[in-house]
Amino acid sequence: MENGYGKKPLVFAYYVSGHGFGHATRVLEVVRNIIVAGHEVHVITGAPDYIFTTEIQSPRLFIRKVLLDCGAVQADALTVDRLASLEKYVQIAVLPRDCILAAEVEWLKSVNADLVVSDVVAVACRAAADAGIRAVCVTNFSWDFIYAEYVMQAGHHSHSIIWQLAEDYSHCEFVIRLPGYCPMPAFRDAVDVPLVVRRVHKSRTEVRKELGIGEGTKVLIYNFGGQPAGWKLEKGYLPDGWICLVCGASEEQELPENFMRLPKDVYTPDLIAASDCMLGKIGYGTASEALAYKVPLIFVRRDYFNEEPFLRNMLEYFQCGVEIIRRDLLTGRWAPYMERAITLKPCYDEGTNGGEVVAQILQDVASGKDLARPKFSGSRRLQDAIVLGYQLQRVSGKDIDVPEWYTLAQRELSSRTPSPNDNSIRSISSDKETEDFEILHGDHHGLSDTIGFLKSLAELSNIRNSSKHQPRESLAASAMFNWEEEIVVARAPGRLDVMGGIADYSGSLVLQMPVREACHVAIQRSRPDRHKLWKHTQARQRTGGQRPTPVLQIVSFGSELSNRGPTFDMDLSDLLEGGIPISYEKARKYFAQDPAQKWAAYVAGTILVLMTELGVQFMDSISVLVVSGVPEGKGVSSSAAIEVATMSAVAASHGLNIAPRDLALLCQKVENHIVGAPCGVMDQMASACGEANKLLAMLCQPAEVLGQVDIPPHIRFWGIDSGIRHSVGGADYGSVRIGAFMGRKMIKSNASQKVKGINIDETDEEGMDLHEASLDYLCNLSPHRYEGSYVHKLPEFLLGNDFIENYVHHEDSVTIIDKKCSYAVRAPTKHPIYENFRVKAFKALLSAVPSDDQVSALGELMYQDNYVVAWFPYVLPEYSREVEVGARCFRTGGIPLDSPMSEAAAEAVASEVSVAVGIAAPGPFNAWTANKIAIMFFSSALIREFRFVSNVSSRVFKHDCSSCHYSYSACALGSDGTDKLVELVQEVQHSKSSRSHGGTLYGAKITGGGSGGTVCVMGKNLLTSSEQILKIQQKYKATTGFLPYIFEGSSPGAGKFGYLKVRLRSRPTEV
Repeated sequence: MENGYGKKPLVFAYYVSGHGFGHATRVLEVVRNIIVAGHEVHVITGAPDYIFTTEIQSPRLFIRKVLLDCGAVQADALTVDRLASLEKYVQIAVLPRDCILAAEVEWLKSVNADLVVSDVVAVACRAAADAGIRAVCVTNFSWDFIYAEYVMQAGHHSHSIIWQLAEDYSHCEFVIRLPGYCPMPAFRDAVDVPLVVRRVHKSRTEVRKELGIGEGTKVLIYNFGGQPAGWKLEKGYLPDGWICLVCGASEEQELPENFMRLPKDVYTPDLIAASDCMLGKIGYGTASEALAYKVPLIFVRRDYFNEEPFLRNMLEYFQCGVEIIRRDLLTGRWAPYMERAITLKPCYDEGTNGGEVVAQILQDVASGKDLARPKFSGSRRLQDAIVLGYQLQRVSGKDIDVPEWYTLAQRELSSRTPSPNDNSIRSISSDKETEDFEILHGDHHGLSDTIGFLKSLAELSNIRNSSKHQPRESLAASAMFNWEEEIVVARAPGRLDVMGGIADYSGSLVLQMPVREACHVAIQRSRPDRHKLWKHTQARQRTGGQRPTPVLQIVSFGSELSNRGPTFDMDLSDLLEGGIPISYEKARKYFAQDPAQKWAAYVAGTILVLMTELGVQFMDSISVLVVSGVPEGKGVSSSAAIEVATMSAVAASHGLNIAPRDLALLCQKVENHIVGAPCGVMDQMASACGEANKLLAMLCQPAEVLGQVDIPPHIRFWGIDSGIRHSVGGADYGSVRIGAFMGRKMIKSNASQKVKGINIDETDEEGMDLHEASLDYLCNLSPHRYEGSYVHKLPEFLLGNDFIENYVHHEDSVTIIDKKCSYAVRAPTKHPIYENFRVKAFKALLSAVPSDDQVSALGELMYQDNYVVAWFPYVLPEYSREVEVGARCFRTGGIPLDSPMSEAAAEAVASEVSVAVGIAAPGPFNAWTANKIAIMFFSSALIREFRFVSNVSSRVFKHDCSSCHYSYSACALGSDGTDKLVELVQEVQHSKSSRSHGGTLYGAKITGGGSGGTVCVMGKNLLTSSEQILKIQQKYKATTGFLPYIFEGSSPGAGKFGYLKVRLRSRPTEV
């Protein structure tokens, strides 16, 4: 038999993902068109046969029931179980991979397949390559992108899943991209096509007549692909005059009289087209049919499915989507959303013949044609790779974790670092731009982001009069403010961790710089009877039959970048129980109910903390707008900036005078106890107490501000983002913190055993044991005591259960030990002890006489950790000359190297240094021991000799060297991206170009909680240094495809900024 091509029929092997029915229904439309053209199609799927056979009755259709992937495992219709998804995928596709490939290659050859088509089974692409058959994918997303979110929770051991998926997809010639597509970096090229959507067989009138529904009745079709377990539908969920068609309800499910059960094999396109609106979750099939038939979709977000933001944006752009809050969905408050939906005018007029177009492309490829693919460049693939936190992780044997085909980036992309606020807040420098508002209190301090924020507020006030399409978050913000009343604005910056890092929770000294990027919060109080409420909030209060009560409404701009809901609202009474604030634990569970709105804990949590800790009563409604320019997941305290800005605004609007330090401590309670992230306090302190162009010096015991350290004018700090998402709520950070607290408890226990039954006045050593038996912070233990008495008594790793059996509790209120987990103990314990030691040295060196040697030593301290501290007391006598010279030069700021130094001078140096750092010198004060102490901290001569000491360290020191930066890796908090950035800084530092300019960059280290995020770089404050930073940015992009964001500049903390109280000026009436 021949077909339109004049040859025998082509044979297609069409692989279908095992995730849901959406993939199968769109494959159906493509397969139907291929078979109509006279070809043979083998469908490899786990979906029920009836999906295909009810629509296609042809001998050319063959169904092979094989499941080669599992997609996303869902706990229910709304919740994706990330860990279970990865575990199931490993069982189905990873462990039997070799057998799968062998079986598929043999089968493909046996059917003489001309083309392998995948939607979107990764291993099918590799099997096609092994069988020597061309392959094409047809999809709107790929599983490497979806699973990247899951890997972030599962940990580094799962990263290989991502890369194997991506490597398999790379064997495709190209991807046929469906509308609403996600980033798909694994594919080399793409061809865009119209919607692939099933045809309608019956008219609206025919369907309604068959169902016995009159034209005057409003119809809602409920389509979740399965009834959520335990969810009872009630008559009151629907407004009068409505009926609901329920897809997927079990026979045992009792339905109210205004709900109608549909057969499981019903052809839903006809029913959707006959309805007035649809209620369901977003998937390609549902979204495409809503758009094609112009039926508004009332959708609820699913947790952790990265496909959604792209389909959601498409729905909302074509006025075909209304989001329902999960709380309202589950409690039956559907009416306001249904009323909103039927006012929409869906306007999708693009093509809906994607099935026919895709079928034609596949036939062309199968018959041997090569399609031109100019649309999708290597640079686009690489940009796609980092959208929504796509991880750059290690591939064995690679310099930095990127498969070979990821390095195809074009070089012509702009090198300009994008502003984090480009999409929402403009940077304006003229005071004229604030003319829309009368400033009743405070000063914008000439900050361009604050001036831009005020301008954007003014634009929001007039947004309803705009004819342009407006984002939903902008409409929500515009609707909740009374623009004739006062608005309070607060601002809080992120921070760059210059020194201190994760040692804050162990009591270390830290040095933090507030960055230029900041969060702005606008807040307005309103009497409950005058509060402008969103419609669904009004409906909730009406349903309760209650008088107007205080309500909290929050809008967060930029939420779609993290796939979270842009709005949140609650009755403030929900934070009370019997007139008393609910516990922090109950609050954490309350906000965790809906992952899409969990972010609200950072904002609403400030109100509960003020209620609980200060007894504040909130009698008025509160509207809050949050706009943050502090990029998320980059280790620069985006969450602290939100908390501090919000609490500052709440305090100012309610007449509360809270000192910056106290406010920071209250914000830490929000993050620790309500959000549930086990961070220290340095982030909130830097955001609240920091000053522009200064380093906040703070002793985290718990939060003692030692002052502001001026950054010398010849020194500058930058931050370079690695592109690897950081989270203090992640498993790695929490495990390291637990390990540190385990180590402290074990040290205390060991010291307690040593002092039992001993007269503590007999020796100094036993006095130290007594002190260590009640050790309050790890950083109060000196390095030499740790090395001499405890390091070998701590295990490298310890099972949680073994620790609990021996020590009961680790004495940390914000983390919980998992009995089954094995925790690193020695490295997390050692890090803060030495980190504290180095930070003191760094702080002192900042005030030393400016010189190249000073800058070099500061940079070396950023690189080095045990290396510096191990000198004490292990310097060999043959180097006493260098030590003595170093101590003398520190005291004098540069006495000639050949000048003698007396024993008395040496003793004075040692005494002063010992007092300054709180560490007693061992043995008598003589020149030798004095200089050993001095050399650790302040010696200008030592600065000059750093590289010499490094080269001979194996002979000079009894202990191995390890760097500050790589100490993070020892704690399992490093990453390949941050390692690469540090390496690039070192390359620049030692390059001929840098030396020809007298030196530019001198040091770099990973910051904050590690596990990705940002690298802090230190160098001279020169134009050439900034140029070198831009070169590093470009080199990193050339290696990884990711153009790093550069943090440069500083701004005042929330305390110094204060707050603004503004009122919109009345606009002149147009005549």
